[in-house]
Amino acid sequence: MSKEVLKGAVLSHLKYTLGKDADHATIYDWRVALSQAVRDRIVDPWFEATRTAYRADAKRVYYLSMEFLIGRLLEDAMVNTGVLDEAKAVFDELGLPFDRVIHNEPDAALGNGGLGRLAACFLESLSTLGIPAYGYGIRYEHGLFRQRFENGWQIEEPEDWLTQEHVWEFERPEASFEIGFGGNVHNNGGRAVWRPQEAVIAQAFDTPVIGWQGRWANTLRLWGALPKKVLDLGRFNAGDYSGAAEVEALARTISRVLYPDDTSDAGKALRLKQEYFFTAASLRDILRRFEQDHTDWRDLPKKVAIQLNDTHPAIAGPELVRLLTDERGMEFEDAVDVARGCLNYTNHTLLPEALERWSEGLMGYLLPRHLELIDQIDALHARQYPSRTVTAREHGEVKMGELSFIMASRVNGVSALHTELMKETVFKDLHTLHPERIVNQTNGVTPRRWLRSCNPALSTLITDTIGEGWVRDAEQLLQLEPHIGDAGFLDRFAAAKHTNKVQLSNWVGRNLGVKLDPDAMFDIQIKRIHEYKRQHLNILETIALWQEMRDHPNADWTPRVKVFGGKAAPGYHFAKQIIHLINSVARVVNNDPVTSKWLKVIYPPNYNVTLAERLIPAADLSEQISTAGKEASGTGNMKFALNGALTIGTLDGANVEIREHVGAENFFLFGMTAQEVMERRAVEGHAAEAIAADPRLARAIDSLRNGTFADGDHDRFRGIADNLAISDYFLVCSDFTDYWRASREVDSAFRDSGHWWRMAALNTARSGWFSSDRTIQGYAKDIWNAASQMSANTLAAE
Repeated sequence: MSKEVLKGAVLSHLKYTLGKDADHATIYDWRVALSQAVRDRIVDPWFEATRTAYRADAKRVYYLSMEFLIGRLLEDAMVNTGVLDEAKAVFDELGLPFDRVIHNEPDAALGNGGLGRLAACFLESLSTLGIPAYGYGIRYEHGLFRQRFENGWQIEEPEDWLTQEHVWEFERPEASFEIGFGGNVHNNGGRAVWRPQEAVIAQAFDTPVIGWQGRWANTLRLWGALPKKVLDLGRFNAGDYSGAAEVEALARTISRVLYPDDTSDAGKALRLKQEYFFTAASLRDILRRFEQDHTDWRDLPKKVAIQLNDTHPAIAGPELVRLLTDERGMEFEDAVDVARGCLNYTNHTLLPEALERWSEGLMGYLLPRHLELIDQIDALHARQYPSRTVTAREHGEVKMGELSFIMASRVNGVSALHTELMKETVFKDLHTLHPERIVNQTNGVTPRRWLRSCNPALSTLITDTIGEGWVRDAEQLLQLEPHIGDAGFLDRFAAAKHTNKVQLSNWVGRNLGVKLDPDAMFDIQIKRIHEYKRQHLNILETIALWQEMRDHPNADWTPRVKVFGGKAAPGYHFAKQIIHLINSVARVVNNDPVTSKWLKVIYPPNYNVTLAERLIPAADLSEQISTAGKEASGTGNMKFALNGALTIGTLDGANVEIREHVGAENFFLFGMTAQEVMERRAVEGHAAEAIAADPRLARAIDSLRNGTFADGDHDRFRGIADNLAISDYFLVCSDFTDYWRASREVDSAFRDSGHWWRMAALNTARSGWFSSDRTIQGYAKDIWNAASQMSANTLAAE
């Protein structure tokens, strides 16, 4: 699309879609007009991809996920359709601030962290590779929550991204299904009939997801919940206006908020409703599409591959069996075989408490037929494997991880270490019964969004050096290695990083009122706040460093900016205490006249994709410090390495593979291995022993008790101090001393700028393997048996 054509399209949408003239248009109007013009360019390849898949009768991939953290879509769409430069030229010609226009777009609040960002990367890679696919999830009106801080505490407010029109979606009122809850089950001629007590309508909203160079587009189909009857007119006419609208409010509750607080019974019921709602609607949609051209349900696995992203859609197993038996007349055992042939399950956690369990009382109340089917599935599994010791239902609970495993054709881990630990821990007994079922697919990230788009300074250097082929084939980044010995290349690499750090420093100054030195080391930890991710280890080391700086103000300190980002679940009190501690330490440290020139602590609120796109390109050091054996994979670690940040981390998740690829000499390793963690945890008094052995650690913990960061209040952070000193399940104290050692190695390395930039550049050059394109190719081959439907000419051109 030429600049002139794009300009005409933007002005046409401004006038005829928005009803505005150029002289009176706002930044919002220009952004929507540009988005509509770019969206127009996506629709044709989207339609053609659908037609191609139907003509070929191709197998489709269906990715079911509670989260799709897609972020802003305008810049991504312009990059993938190749009109970014033309759009900049149009707005330069119009005299309008292009950056303000594209940053006017709100983040789509459809996810929380790595799970949702992974799903978004996978959809983009599926489109780039031309594999027919749908993503299925919920169209949350308010997403997770908007985070702000009040006196250092996290405050949750509703996310309001849908108060503006979501330009990228197409409403599909014709694609809707009635989803029921509760009621009872009757026998009718030997067939079970479920009669739900209540029902809502799941209505589809479609967003096209365009791949690189605009050659193929797949669909993200999100379900919004609507009432069967919008208004109780009788109650309205009787003057009961709020009661008349109650049915609509209760229905819409299902698609209002991501991860409602489930510490109450009502919260648990809502969350189970959400999971069944989107899973059931998605399965109906999948079967509807299949039966347009096929009549034999035994062929379903040949045309349908369903991927369950974590246990949230685990009800898909019994629901698919129900649809095949109760509604289509298939025999039970045949239905189980067909369902298993379609279903695959991605496990994301080794934490037993994170593998969802629902009380049989709640399950029986909301989904009575499904509880019966789960028992039948369990009984069938027992008959087929008499030696089994694992059940999907026991002690009054339905275990969704075990149910997912039993009903899956393949179960995959998301890093090599995680996959092996799955076999040895959470699914040890099931793996013994089904040794072929568990496979590994190490996660990846899309290089389009997470390098080409978010880091133009570095991506321009890469393209100038090796051409643009790396954007489609990230492993071509290895071609950078011969240039890393060139001082001129490293100077440009350092300059790109400095540009990003200046931009971040300016943004922090404007938005947080803290002045940063771009020449300091930018040390960043951004992820969901959780004890196993150990943000409290990071802030404890920060406290110890601050204390050392105060003791030795004449030492040769390496200036650091410590950046934290992430949200804590509303009901996770300890995680919220960690946030409060970080903000309290920041208040003291940033205002210390002795140390503030060497150490700053920053915690920007409301971490989301847009903030990640600011932080990751500017990072010098990536904090990946989870307790070994607890992080399944991580994807932030891959984004940082791809953008030239060095990692300080444990041998956990994909850190192991990152270290192997970038080289052990370009990775700052510390901490116990997963095996050593298990052994250490068995040592009585391990925390007290570690504290007694390290005076820095003891002093840092004492500062939590003596009110140093709490205006003299000795109790404010006592809970964190006691947790560390007594139980310390995640072994913060036992890993602290080695973390301190590795952190000082980082200080020393950063002072040798030539060596540092060589290590940073090698991280970028050797991280191409962590592309989500490679991951999706692995899924397609090893799990889905799905193929690209791009034409031979298109593939040859690539």
